[in-house]
Amino acid sequence: QVQLVESGGDLVQAGGSLRLSCAASGRYFRINAMGWYRQAPGKQRELVAGITSGGSTNYGDSVKGRFTISRDNAKNAVYLQMNSLKPEDTAVYYCNAEFINTVLRRFDAWGQGTLVTVSS
Repeated sequence: QVQLVESGGDLVQAGGSLRLSCAASGRYFRINAMGWYRQAPGKQRELVAGITSGGSTNYGDSVKGRFTISRDNAKNAVYLQMNSLKPEDTAVYYCNAEFINTVLRRFDAWGQGTLVTVSS
């Protein structure tokens, strides 16, 4: 019923930058919080950054000062600007959003994931 489509994952050298994008489409009334998570092989999925509908942000400790999350409500999109990338940032990055449906109930959805590989 709703889809989150991600783009921007790539192979990049340590110290480089990438910008991830995620756009929502489908049937919903509104989007509340949006966020980015990541998962490396054999590890739990972890929060990278989140942003509320009002623009408040929070970040995982390992990315503070390097990554910036933003959103464009008119485009139903969320972005993750990643600077000063480190090899330990290598993971599949997933977009997540909390939606309100047309009968005013909450549900969430996940993107398909996009691979970020940082070489040393």
